[in-house]
Formats: sequence, structure tokens, C-alpha cells
Amino acid sequence: MALSEENRKGRDRASLPPWVKTTALTMGSIAVTMLGLLFVTFIIGRVMPIDPVLAIVGERASQSTYDAVYLELGLDKPLVVQFAYYIWDVLHLDFGTSLLNARPVSEDIARVFPATLELATLGIIIGVVIGVPLGVIAAVRKGSWTDQVARVVALVGYSMPIFWLGLMGLLIFYGILGWVGGPGRVGIFYVDVVPSVTGLILVDAALDGNWDVFKNAFSHIILPASLLGYFSLAYISRMTRSFMLEQLSAEYITTARVKGMSEWDVVWKHAFKNIRVQLVTVIALSYAGLLEGSVLTEIIFSWPGIGSYITTALLSADMNAVLGGTVVVGLIFILLNIFSDLLYKVFDPRAK
Repeated sequence: MALSEENRKGRDRASLPPWVKTTALTMGSIAVTMLGLLFVTFIIGRVMPIDPVLAIVGERASQSTYDAVYLELGLDKPLVVQFAYYIWDVLHLDFGTSLLNARPVSEDIARVFPATLELATLGIIIGVVIGVPLGVIAAVRKGSWTDQVARVVALVGYSMPIFWLGLMGLLIFYGILGWVGGPGRVGIFYVDVVPSVTGLILVDAALDGNWDVFKNAFSHIILPASLLGYFSLAYISRMTRSFMLEQLSAEYITTARVKGMSEWDVVWKHAFKNIRVQLVTVIALSYAGLLEGSVLTEIIFSWPGIGSYITTALLSADMNAVLGGTVVVGLIFILLNIFSDLLYKVFDPRAK
């Protein structure tokens, strides 16, 4: 009787729809990865040579004040209990209070993240729009001067430090030529002119119909976004070229050409179609890299994004802000990877 009951349960599990299994595996993967991320950030917060109590009360506080805050933070409890409290707080989007401005870290992140999102999104658009065709053309014309130019462009993008390119860009295009706006998101006369709806100043200005603010904001964002776009373009074009060369040397491409198919169809309808799945991963990782790695660009251009926020917090020993920003960036990286996995099923029916 017991065996038949177990067999019935086994059949029920086996008969679960595939989407249920896939969803369960995805959610389990997210949970395990986030748990690992939270564990790492928790350990970093404990091993850093910074006393969180002194950071709050100051070095001149009395011992009684120190002890009261120590107990309030739960630092007297075992590490396992502290970690459990930490997970509970993060699940409720409670990253503590910033020591710099005494505001909740979650509010600060919600305020600064849209600036990074806007900058990185425009950067990845530039990188994809230019990088993908450049890589395809370089592969099709392998060994030609076009291929050599594309490879040099990618090499320079890899080799040049982005902070140096940023400084040179400000000197030439802002200081000398005056083609772009200076540091910051908008000029001082346009600050808080349009209501913040999305936090993306270009979108908010367009929604408000204030095209003067839109033009001013665009003149400020175009240079840092172009630098980030060039940085991602170098990687995307290089990987696109490599993927295309592999496909163009395949037998099915030779067969298509023998059948008299046009070169345009051979390249774009056959070869490029088969590298879309690989490009999804490359683009997603590049986008995640721009979201989490634009620290130097934000500092150089005084861009009030999450990168400069975390850097300022780290220099001020504001560990609540540092760890909160790190968790948010890590979560975004995880979600982008999952999103790229979902796109596999769109571009490659075999993955369904």
C-alpha cells in the first residue's frame, strides 16, 4: 500500500507541466544565488575594520550610549541570528540608514539608480547599434582594410583606460569645442524644472513636453554614454566577428551560396540568425557590466548614479550604503542573466 502511494506521488511529479519545472528551477536558482550574495555581503560587513557603532555615535560618545546602540543593532547576538535578521531586512528592502544623510539607504538607491540606468541603457544601445554591424562586416570582409579597422577599433576600446578617454573627451568636446554639456545630468538652470516621474530625465522631459530641458540633458549624457557605448562596442563587435566567422565557414553556408542565394540572405538570414542566441548573452553581460561598472565614468562626469553613490559611501565608511548598493547591483546582474536565458527560447526553438 505504501509502495503504491509512493508510485502515485512519483507519477504526479513526473506529470507536472514543463513550465512548472522550469519556473521552480529558475526560482530555486535565484534564491540560491541571492543567498550566496547576501552571505558574502554580510561577511564583508563584519570583517571590514570599521566599527558600525562608532560610525553612528562618534568617537566621543559615552560607553552607555555605545552599549545601547550596540544592542539596538543586534551585534550582541550570534552571527547566525544576525545573518537571519539581515536576510529578513533585505527581503523587506530595508538596507539600514545611511550614515551620510540619515536617510534610508533604499530611498537613496531609488533616487540614484535611474541615473545609472539611463546612462547604461543609452550606452548599450550605442554599443549594439554600431558594434553588431561592425562585427558582421568585419567577418564578411575578413582580411580587408574594413576588417583591420574594426579590429583596431576594438583593440583601442579594450586598451584605453576609460577614465583617460573621459578626461580627453571633456577637454576636447566640452572645454575646447563646446559641442556637449559639462559634468552632471543637466545644467544648473534646469535642475528640478521638470517633475520626476520615472527618474529618467530624458523621459521625464519628453513626458512634460519641455524640450529645452531634453536638449540640455541630452547634451550632458551623450558624451559619457558614448564612452560607455564605445567600451561595450569593442567587446560586442569582437565577439560578433568571432561568431560570424565560425558560421560563415560552415557547410550550410557553402551550400546556400552554391544554390545561388544572394550574399545578403546568406549573411543576415542564415549566418546571423544562428548567432543571435550567443549575442543575447554577450549583450546582456555587457549591459550588466555597464550598470555595475560605470563607477569611473560617473565620477569623472559627476554623474549622480549608483556607482558614484557606492564610491562616496565607501570613502566615508558608510557600510550600509555600500552593502545595499552591492546587493541591488548583484540582483540586477542575476535578473539580466535570467532574462537572457528566457530570450534563448525566443531565438532558438530547440531550447524550448
